[in-house]
Amino acid sequence: MRALATPLAAMVLVTCAGSVNAEPAGSAQSIAWAPCPDDPEGECGTLSVPLDWNKPRGQRIDLAVARHPATDPARRLGVLMVDPGGPGGSAAAFALSGLFSPEIRARFDIVGIDSRGTGNSLPIRCADLMTGQPTTYPADEAGFTALLRHNRSVLEKCRERSGPIFDHADSAAVAQDMDAARRALGERKISYLGLSYGTVFGQQYAEKFGNRIRAMVLDSVVDHSADSRRFMGDRAAAADDSFTEFARWCDRTASCALHGQDVFAAWEAALVRADGEPLGRQRLIDSVYGALRDPDWSWIADRIAGTTGTRARAALNFEPNYESVRLATVCQDFSLRIKNFAEYSRLRAEELRRSPIMRGSFLGHDEATACVGVPGPPANPPHRLDIRDAPKILVLSARHDPTTPYDWAANIQRQAPRNTALLTYEGWGHVAYPRNACTRGGVDNYLLDLTIPAVSCPAVGP
Repeated sequence: MRALATPLAAMVLVTCAGSVNAEPAGSAQSIAWAPCPDDPEGECGTLSVPLDWNKPRGQRIDLAVARHPATDPARRLGVLMVDPGGPGGSAAAFALSGLFSPEIRARFDIVGIDSRGTGNSLPIRCADLMTGQPTTYPADEAGFTALLRHNRSVLEKCRERSGPIFDHADSAAVAQDMDAARRALGERKISYLGLSYGTVFGQQYAEKFGNRIRAMVLDSVVDHSADSRRFMGDRAAAADDSFTEFARWCDRTASCALHGQDVFAAWEAALVRADGEPLGRQRLIDSVYGALRDPDWSWIADRIAGTTGTRARAALNFEPNYESVRLATVCQDFSLRIKNFAEYSRLRAEELRRSPIMRGSFLGHDEATACVGVPGPPANPPHRLDIRDAPKILVLSARHDPTTPYDWAANIQRQAPRNTALLTYEGWGHVAYPRNACTRGGVDNYLLDLTIPAVSCPAVGP
């Protein structure tokens, strides 16, 4: 959900129930394409859609769209819609990125729509309102109350600044936008590739418009059926699993700065040392969590050993407006409504029970506490996946992903066993598609030929 300052992330980020069968009468809106200012190979435009899909004749908004036309039009297969996740990543920029293989670029028009509140689609920008935030790890009722009051103030001001888009940016609305783009492009069916939070958009589209899908890839799945306990607890367990994999690497790798030592004891000692630093142990935990997503195990070992020297590393590099748009999207897609300190304490205890090493998941905890104070029920609540009208969807996940747990991908397959196939990358890190020839080839062959790949791909490195 957040992207890291790594080569993989730089490559990926260059800057929703029941199927609908009938085409809405008069709903197609054409897109006027023009050359993209920063990419001579790309075409940019805007898509007009209703602000509120429950009021299709009401106020309309414009969404930014970009496409990379198929370089071999004679062999064109159709449209591949893509989304890099976040929320906050620009799908329009992603469509023009270098992630996709020459054959995919040859056979598909690759199309990206900046989802509501992101990129150039009425971006929600409220990060400056969040300064002075109390700790998101409150130790008592007073600390929780301070967080609640701060969040409510931010929400009120952010909604006022952003306008009506703030209340119409959940993933169900994004799925409706995707189908409006399909109609505007004149396509009977589309293919789709979504990474990380882009998989929530994909799930919603498969539920609402399953019969409009030719092929769909969901890479590093965010499980939209997760309640708050699983949202935080599953991710906490995944963070510990990834750290354990790092420790095993150190045990077998002579170049690891902690080789020959008790890695877990060294980690605990590093946390104690961090208690005496200005930003404390949480900064250390968050930076190590960020490196697990790459993964950059050498950096983690050096950081724990205190030998990083001049080898600097940005702990986290957010999508352009992730911290703002998650209030309008994540908080409306999940039931993250922690009401009081007692409920917070129970969820925090579950995090610590499942993650005694990393003390929870930075991302799961951060997103849940960001939604403290959001009023009312979620507009697009989590629920069991129903994609009965969709074709076979390819679900892809790394076995040891600290951000979107492997169990979430497996649960998607359990919920829809006839409509999904799971491809496991037996390695580490977040986002599996570009990891090696097996993951890339499996996805590409599925998109090109609808061939279901083998069930697993071997790990490479790190």
